[in-house]
Amino acid sequence: MTLTNTDLPVASIIMAAGRGSRMKGYEGNKTLLPLEPAATVFSGRHPIILHLMGNLPSGPKAMIVNHCKEQVMETTRHTGVVYCEQPVLNGTGGAILVTRDFVASQRAPYVIITMGDVPFVKETTYRTLVEGLSTHDLMILGFSPDDKKQYGVLEIEKGRVRKITEWKFWKEYPSQRQAMLTVCNSGIYAVRKAELVAYLPILASRPQIVQKQVNGKMMDIEEFFFTDLIETMVQDGKRVGFHVVEDEFETMGIDDVAALEKAQAIYAGLAG
Repeated sequence: MTLTNTDLPVASIIMAAGRGSRMKGYEGNKTLLPLEPAATVFSGRHPIILHLMGNLPSGPKAMIVNHCKEQVMETTRHTGVVYCEQPVLNGTGGAILVTRDFVASQRAPYVIITMGDVPFVKETTYRTLVEGLSTHDLMILGFSPDDKKQYGVLEIEKGRVRKITEWKFWKEYPSQRQAMLTVCNSGIYAVRKAELVAYLPILASRPQIVQKQVNGKMMDIEEFFFTDLIETMVQDGKRVGFHVVEDEFETMGIDDVAALEKAQAIYAGLAG
């Protein structure tokens, strides 16, 4: 099934609020890092965030901002994106919660949720996710790496996702069961707008308490996780599907200097 932009209006949410603590030697917002470096890997042209936005379907877009928000807004203002500030960095769910007004105001029936440091997801891949909403309430973008590392994995039954299991839990599974879990969660989703509007208040009512170091002290922090919303949808019998990219480079997040250098090499190959 091939659908045009007119047939399938889509809103997009881009998470671009975090600093990226693993990007050593760089204090800015990592979504502004260049895919085309100049004097150093941290300076150059073609910011990650603009490359990402160029691959999203046409339609209204919201960007979640916090760290170095002025620079992010200056770089992207010409795109017409709407900005939603996440005043406290309280998880992926907390990020999506600040977009509630944006989501509710949209006429588009479908919403893409993506991360600002994952620039190589193809436009056709986003479209495939959205097309999956013809038979599902939510679609998850997956990838199947040779090494699952510490990624969350999709537990799949009869073609539908039954659970997203984090590494701290699946690492305790017997090795045979671990080997059967081949699809990892990229953190990129497409969801029916009506379902997102219905489930965001439920997510807001169910924070998790996690321990984090703040100013040298371990503290209990209230956070929200988008995967909790998905878990609730599954429990309610909603249809959660998935699409797996053919090449895992599509879902590569740019978390540290090594990943940035790899991304710049990939971009040079694409541009060349």
